Amino acid sequence: MKIYILKDKIPVLCEDPRIWGAWMSNANRHVAVAEKDGVKVSTVFLGLDHSFDGKSIILFETMIFGGEYDQYQDRCCTWGVAEKMHKTACDLVGIPSG
Repeated sequence: MKIYILKDKIPVLCEDPRIWGAWMSNANRHVAVAEKDGVKVSTVFLGLDHSFDGKSIILFETMIFGGEYDQYQDRCCTWGVAEKMHKTACDLVGIPSG
């Protein structure tokens, strides 16, 4: 499994698990978080490649907690796409994303 850290919002492959672990425990990995009326939309950098095909990397995840779309999930590979993914999830549940 490949592990990554972020440098200026860009995923960088990390070869040393100790460096990765230290970075993960101290970094703010949130791309965005929005909450309203008990529903939360959270988009984070995962740090681990969650792809299955080996052709692309999946490093960001958006999830909805609570409400009609509870446990909704989407994943992507870049910070920019993650921001768009977050907005899409917020629009889905009627939460302002900005």
